[in-house]
Amino acid sequence: MSLEIEKILATQRLEVERLDGLLVSPEALAAPKRFQGLHKEYARARFVLELAENLSRKKLALESAKTALLDDDVEIRVLAENEVQALEPLVLAGENELEAALIPPDPLDDHEAIVEIRAGTGGDEAALFASELFRMYSHLGENLGWKTGLLSQHQNDLGGFKEIIFELNGEGAYGMMKLESGVHRVQRVPTTEKKGRVHTSTVTVAVMPKIEEEEFKMDPKEIKIEATTSQGAGGQSVNTTYSSCRAVHIPTGITVVCQDERSFSQNRDRALSILRTRVFTAEQTKKQAMIEADRRGQIGTGERSEKIRTYNFPQDRLTDHRLKQSWHGLPNILNGEIAVIITALKTAARAGALTAWADGESEGEDE
Repeated sequence: MSLEIEKILATQRLEVERLDGLLVSPEALAAPKRFQGLHKEYARARFVLELAENLSRKKLALESAKTALLDDDVEIRVLAENEVQALEPLVLAGENELEAALIPPDPLDDHEAIVEIRAGTGGDEAALFASELFRMYSHLGENLGWKTGLLSQHQNDLGGFKEIIFELNGEGAYGMMKLESGVHRVQRVPTTEKKGRVHTSTVTVAVMPKIEEEEFKMDPKEIKIEATTSQGAGGQSVNTTYSSCRAVHIPTGITVVCQDERSFSQNRDRALSILRTRVFTAEQTKKQAMIEADRRGQIGTGERSEKIRTYNFPQDRLTDHRLKQSWHGLPNILNGEIAVIITALKTAARAGALTAWADGESEGEDE
C-alpha cells in the first residue's frame, strides 16, 4: 500500500479548518442538530489528521534510519538497523490504520437499532435459541449503556420466540450491531430430545437503523391501520378488546403487527415506528437496485446452508464463518460477552477481509 501522505495531510488540514469555521458560524450555533453533526465531522477530521501527522513523523524517522545504514561508522549502522527493524512494523500499522480511517463512515452508523429475531429451521428448538440470542443482545446493550425496548413478540408454548422485535437505544447501536444480520446456526441436544442426539437449528437476525419521523416521512394515504384483538401462543385470544394494531404500507405490502401494549394508540405508535424503519430500509436498497438481494443477504431464508455463525454446544465453540475464526466459552458469550467478536468483525469489514459463507456445506461441520 502506498499512501500519498503529504496530499492527505494537506487535504485534512483544509478540512479541519473548514469545519472549524462552520462550527462557530451563526447558522450552526442556531441549529443544535446541525451543530452536533458538524462537531462529529470535525472530530473525525481531526482524528484522521492526527493519524496522518503521526505516520508522517514515523516515515521521516524510518527514511533517516535507512540513510544511516550507509554510514561509515559501524556503531551507527548497527543502531540504524535496530531502528529500521523497530520502525517498519509501526509504519505499516500506521498506514493500515490511516487507510481504514479514510473510508467514509456509514451515515447511519450513529443511529439506534431495531433488531428482528425469527426462528428458522428447527421448530421449538429454534424458537428457544431465538430467546437466547435476544438475551445475549440485551446483556450486550446493558454492558454498553444502551436501553432495550421490546416492540413485538410472538412466543411458543415453551417460552421461546417465534419472532421478537426490539430496540437497542443508544448512539451507535446500529453501527455496532449491523454485522449481526444473518442466519445463526445452533448445534446442541435440545431439552426435548430423549435420545441425546445433537440437533441443528437456525435463527435469522435482521438489524436495521431506527429511523425517526423527521428523517423519513411516509404518506399517511399509503398506510392502512387496523385494530384487531391480540393473539397468544397457539393462536388463542389473550385480549378480547381491539387493542392490537396492524399497520400495512400499501405500495410495498410491508406489514407490522404490534399487540404487547394495553392500548391501541401505544401499539399503533410502535407499529408505525417499525413500519417506518422497514420501508426506509426497503427504499434504500431499492435505490441500489438490490432490494431482494439485500433482504436475502441480510436475513436469508433460515436454511442451514446460509449461516454466518455457528454455536456448537457439544464443543463449547462459536465459529464466525465470515472471519473463519472461533471462540470458546459459549455460556459467557450468550450472557452478553460478544463485543470482542463484533469488534473483530468490524475491523475485518474495514479491511475488506470478510468472506461469504458458501452454500452446500455439510450440516455436521461448522468450520
